[in-house]
Amino acid sequence: MFNMSIGFFNRKVGALVIGTGLLLATGIPARAQQPTPEQEQKQKEKQARKQQQQQDQQKQDQQRQAEKQKQKQQQQQQQQQQQQQQQQQQQEQQRQQQQRQAEKQQRQQEQQRVQQQQEQQRVQQQRVQQPQAQQPQVQQQQQRDAQKQQRHEQNRQQLDQQQRLAQQQQLEQQRRHEQRLADYNRQQREQERLALQRQQALQQQRRMAQFRFQQQYLERLRQDQLRLRSTQSFAYSPYSYRYYRGGRYYQANQYGADMLRQAVNLGYEEGVRAGQSDREDRWRADYRNTYAYQDATYGYNGYYVDLNEYRYYFREGFRRGYEDGYYGRTRYGTYSSGGFSLLGGILNAILNLQRY
Repeated sequence: MFNMSIGFFNRKVGALVIGTGLLLATGIPARAQQPTPEQEQKQKEKQARKQQQQQDQQKQDQQRQAEKQKQKQQQQQQQQQQQQQQQQQQQEQQRQQQQRQAEKQQRQQEQQRVQQQQEQQRVQQQRVQQPQAQQPQVQQQQQRDAQKQQRHEQNRQQLDQQQRLAQQQQLEQQRRHEQRLADYNRQQREQERLALQRQQALQQQRRMAQFRFQQQYLERLRQDQLRLRSTQSFAYSPYSYRYYRGGRYYQANQYGADMLRQAVNLGYEEGVRAGQSDREDRWRADYRNTYAYQDATYGYNGYYVDLNEYRYYFREGFRRGYEDGYYGRTRYGTYSSGGFSLLGGILNAILNLQRY
């Protein structure tokens, strides 16, 4: 009986010890999970270091992007310089060729004068040798020869005058062509800065349709410049048109007239796209504040017409195209086969080219 009491007591004590151990085991993790102030401070410092590392990484990415953009601009500038050197070489070759042609024409004229002098001497010798009985016939023949010689001399003088005028016009067109290229290159450098400003403004205003149009315009402008610089060269052509603007008359050859027509048509087409973009952005109608209108050089190659003339007529077409695109109408042009074109009557009224 006593032994049974001891065993029962031992079991009670064992159960009590096990229960106490379980309570302690469940309570310790709960207290251990609560962070201490030192641990919280360390956690905050760790988060701060992580944020600082992220910021440093962003700055490094931005610096690499800026350096990459700078290298790209430097490459573009080098390409432009190479293209300019090639153009200068072509111009020098053209000038040398023109000089050789002028010298050749001068030699031909000198030979003609020598032949005429020899012919006159021969006629005079024949006159001396003619008998007295044949003097009336000789006089008539001499008169006819003199008249013929006079007409020939007049034709030669007219031809010389036309050649001198053509040479003067050729030199003038060549000089103005070089000045146009310089103006165009200077204008492109200024427009690159304006394009970046316009791009930032459009992003801030959340005008994504107009932003996309500007990017597409810049790409079309770049592709057009590369194509024109690699395929075209200056060719002389006499003036055959004139047009009136701003209180004075301007002269243009066939190439110049075609360039002005192109300016109006391209301006109209780009204006339609710009107007549609502002309408899509629900922005107020403001064609003057678009980059394409301010640039107005798309399609220009530096030949035959001044840059200011080209930009004026590009903007005339752009303004009309913007109104049609913004208000969704075809008042000034038509849409066909995926492209926009200005009406012929509107084009003629804008340019008013007169052939002479």
